[in-house]
Amino acid sequence: MNNSNETTVHEGKTFTAINYAEKRLENREFIKCEFVNCDFSKSDLSHNDFMDCHFKQCNFSLTIVTGTGFKDVTFTGCKVLGIDFSKCNKFLFSFNFEQCHLDYSTFYGTKLKKTKFTDCSLKETDFEESDLTSSTFHNCDLSGATFVRSVLEKTDFRTARNFSLDPSVNKVKQAKFSALNLSGLLYQFNLDIDYHDD
Repeated sequence: MNNSNETTVHEGKTFTAINYAEKRLENREFIKCEFVNCDFSKSDLSHNDFMDCHFKQCNFSLTIVTGTGFKDVTFTGCKVLGIDFSKCNKFLFSFNFEQCHLDYSTFYGTKLKKTKFTDCSLKETDFEESDLTSSTFHNCDLSGATFVRSVLEKTDFRTARNFSLDPSVNKVKQAKFSALNLSGLLYQFNLDIDYHDD
């Protein structure tokens, strides 16, 4: 048991199939590390830092990330369910998500500029008051996701599905939409939109 507050640094390592579930990780810094098939469900990763790391097929269900730093971190094929990213370290905060399940997570009040969400499920995800300037939701399911007082300028929703957002309470200047998903902007008017020419 290490009682000192010295930080253990791991650099350039690969961690495979490690079970961190319900465990607490302390005083760790990971740089350019790869995590494959690791289980972080219900674990406490508070105040650890991950920089330039890649998580593949990992489980982050209900993981605690208070004060955790994620800088230039990519999640691929991960379960990232019910995580409160608003509690992360604001100075080490940049991600990309590919083929991830981020359902029921919250990004309330976070800065997510230029974040790429690709082939992700974002059901009931909270983006209230977040800054998603120039971010991309490529082929993502945004059923029930919340956008309120969010900055969505230059955000790309062209291939996103099932989103609903009110342009009167969000900043949407130069946001990109396809003609097929414009109904997500009009839901609050309760319109009956017909997509057929006949």
